[in-house]
Amino acid sequence: MITLEFHDPSGVIAVKQPHAPRVPTLAGKRVGFVSNEQWQAYRMLPLLKQLLETDFPGIEVLPIDAFPQGNAVIGSEETAALVKQSGVDAVLIGNAA
Repeated sequence: MITLEFHDPSGVIAVKQPHAPRVPTLAGKRVGFVSNEQWQAYRMLPLLKQLLETDFPGIEVLPIDAFPQGNAVIGSEETAALVKQSGVDAVLIGNAA
């Protein structure tokens, strides 16, 4: 009988700080975007902003460029401080592609 062994290359990453809990609804919330400016973000994020404003009553969606954009800055302490100071209830992070 032949036995095959497989190595799982994914490893394990210890979670040092969990993400904030999800908000129960976006209705009436203040929401911002933090974009890595990857593929088609310039096209998709404005569309997502429009859809959120249509679907959730009383939502305030900040302009797409309200916070620094790009992989080099979205994870910085400065960007995190700007997000915190803005008073948003939720942040959508990524490229929305």
